[in-house]
Amino acid sequence: MGLANWYEEHVVPRLIKCACSSPAIMHLREKVVPLASGAVFEIGCGGGINQQLYDTSRITSYAGLDPSTKGLEFARAEAAKRGWQADMRQGFGEDIPFASESFDTVVCTFTLCSVGSQAQTLRELRRILKPGGRLLYAEHGRAPDQNVRKWQGRIEPVWKRMAGGCHLTRPVTSAIAEGGFDTHEAGERYAPKTPRWAGWMEWGEAIKTG
Repeated sequence: MGLANWYEEHVVPRLIKCACSSPAIMHLREKVVPLASGAVFEIGCGGGINQQLYDTSRITSYAGLDPSTKGLEFARAEAAKRGWQADMRQGFGEDIPFASESFDTVVCTFTLCSVGSQAQTLRELRRILKPGGRLLYAEHGRAPDQNVRKWQGRIEPVWKRMAGGCHLTRPVTSAIAEGGFDTHEAGERYAPKTPRWAGWMEWGEAIKTG
């Protein structure tokens, strides 16, 4: 295993687990994850960070997907500790290995920034949702202020290499709407105590249309 592969497989999952459990980010997770109900699918489930936030009385089944072997180890260990019966698989959001219209709720937190194709991943999330199913999301992305966006564009090439392909400049709610969802409930703000180039957050609930 080369140094780059070792970094991606062993260091990046730990960095992400640490960064993505900061107080500001956990506050946003707490806004959306407990709303999940029925048959639930979580994309980017590696690390198991969201598992503590689910209301298990509302959930009939739980499945997840993550590309990271180490991230899935963390998530499966967390599920075992909580006694969850969870179907967590290794894979990518552009080709989700679950049948169409299988889930009532999809949970997507701080994941759309790092998938290879945001548009294709959203198509797959829409595919696996039942008609009228919900996408619960909390993500960081492209800031509304031009001066912040300039810094995001400058920092992003280096940031992607350090942070597992994480993009700073991707739109969030507008991209979800373009992916065939009704984003009727959404929030947005800069996260406190976070550099603005990394701190623009959007979250909400979107319904599968059509």
